[in-house]
Amino acid sequence: MKELTLVILAAGMGSRYGGLKQIDPVDDQGNKIIDFSIYDAIQAGFKRVVFIIKKENEQDFRTCIGDVVSSHIKVDYVFQELSDLPEGYSVPEGRVKPWGTAHALLSCRKVLDGPFAVINADDFYGREAYKVLADFLNAGDDSQKGRYAMVGYRLANTLTDNGYVSRGVCICDDKGFLQDIKERTHIEKRGTGAAYTENGTDYMDLTGDETVSMNFWGFTPDILDELGTIFDKFLREDVPGNPLKSECYIPISVDTLLKQGKATVEVLSSNDKWFGVTYKEDKPMVVESVRKLKEAGVYPEVLWQ
Repeated sequence: MKELTLVILAAGMGSRYGGLKQIDPVDDQGNKIIDFSIYDAIQAGFKRVVFIIKKENEQDFRTCIGDVVSSHIKVDYVFQELSDLPEGYSVPEGRVKPWGTAHALLSCRKVLDGPFAVINADDFYGREAYKVLADFLNAGDDSQKGRYAMVGYRLANTLTDNGYVSRGVCICDDKGFLQDIKERTHIEKRGTGAAYTENGTDYMDLTGDETVSMNFWGFTPDILDELGTIFDKFLREDVPGNPLKSECYIPISVDTLLKQGKATVEVLSSNDKWFGVTYKEDKPMVVESVRKLKEAGVYPEVLWQ
């Protein structure tokens, strides 16, 4: 078995939620969604977790999460910083927004040298998802480049009643490999389906059955070199037109590598239900879901003994 690493994207500003939602408890014992993610990853065989956070949140993360789980799994911290740019680039005046999930992952380039998974801090993926991804990573040859995977979810099962969400909408071939992925940054629930807009005015319908990325990826470390090239191009071509808000996303970066023939992405499926907290109004549903899972015996009443 390889030493698998779980990378957790936790540097987001949480602007829609209105606070640092990654450390907001979802049960009476003070556990966060991130605790359940780490617990599930340990059950699947992951040996190390890397938190990508903002430097100013380090003490909160250490106190509320890292120090709690460090006796169960190796813990490292990486800081996503606006100033972490290639030579010749500088932060646009007035920019406070992070550079996006691809840049966050790129921040780990000095600490990752083996296969790893990537998740969002505020998404609950279910234990089966960690197991199928761990099996994929363990089955690979470490010398292989561009052999990636993604756990896919049904769009309708990832929506909220309380606002819009961002999702990578996927198209797969008949063998289950990703062919195309489109980042839709504004998707709203519409009855049993959904609709997305790119300009805030015109909406395109979605059925709800689409496979979407929830940023649960499996990578070999060569992805980091590729992201470096993609991020450099992003800074040259995208940032000048939208210097304060443009972001470089993992799904778009993976799509670029697919189009260039540099990667394959096997889309893995999980029967577990995804849920997450995008808005404060989502939290009661998450709390209730966690309670039911504990009652069903999926999780012990106290995670970290």
